[in-house]
Amino acid sequence: MNPPDRNLDAPEGEIVTRKGPLRRFLDTPADNVAKTVTVALGLCLVASMVVSAAAVSLRPLQERNAALDKQVNIVQVAGLYEEGIDVAEAFDAFEPHVLELATGEFADGQDIQGQVLDPLTFDDRSAAEDLTLSAPLDDDPASIGRQANYVTVYVLRNEDGTLDKVILPVYGYGLWSTLYGFMAIEEDGNTIYGLQFYEHAETPGLGAEVDNPRWKALWNEKKLRTENGEGELAITVAKTPPPAGREYFVDALSGATLTSRGVDSLVRFWMGERGFEPFLERVRAGDI
Repeated sequence: MNPPDRNLDAPEGEIVTRKGPLRRFLDTPADNVAKTVTVALGLCLVASMVVSAAAVSLRPLQERNAALDKQVNIVQVAGLYEEGIDVAEAFDAFEPHVLELATGEFADGQDIQGQVLDPLTFDDRSAAEDLTLSAPLDDDPASIGRQANYVTVYVLRNEDGTLDKVILPVYGYGLWSTLYGFMAIEEDGNTIYGLQFYEHAETPGLGAEVDNPRWKALWNEKKLRTENGEGELAITVAKTPPPAGREYFVDALSGATLTSRGVDSLVRFWMGERGFEPFLERVRAGDI
């Protein structure tokens, strides 16, 4: 056998060092297919590891930012937001409660098949996908697929403990996306204080005008139901006022018919019998 450090083809007496696998690979021509594929796969692997590590490390920050944004929107729709305020401190004025939609009663602390309903940690979106906490919709005007049996609502009280407003989560499909927002209802359980969306992907300049302060201002002091809340649901987003009158009417967005219809459908769904009406009955009765 030949010694490991000699080559029979080399001149007599010349020592030729054998190349390792890595050295042989690096010496392969750049246009070699195997080398090209291997390098590409290696780069993809390294890049995916970097992206995964960044996503994991940034997730807590993203969750904190999402929670803060939610608090900002709740404070804004309730009319408490001012530039430079401490949002967390302002948000402390609200009482979060897990609400059972069917009964209109608070379900804080209930154990539903091993899941304790804690208003500080309850995730409305996860609940809407959880088979034990939601139900499919046959008649689905808001195009949400499934409806959670429980949602988080926010109660705002005056200094003397009397009710000021309730903040209710609403969502439904527009033209391109699901719009997520909050509606603030005054202590009479029938007067809208404001509507604000915090997440959507509607067309800029058209459907995205749901974010326009002038359009959002149209909701202030509109009524949900006739006869001081005891009559039919009359609030409407349309191009012309309904028979009930302008106090139940919000002008549709110009050039965004489908987004306007989506907002109309989701508002009427969530303010109706399958949404918050059982809870709003309690509000009107002064039971909150």
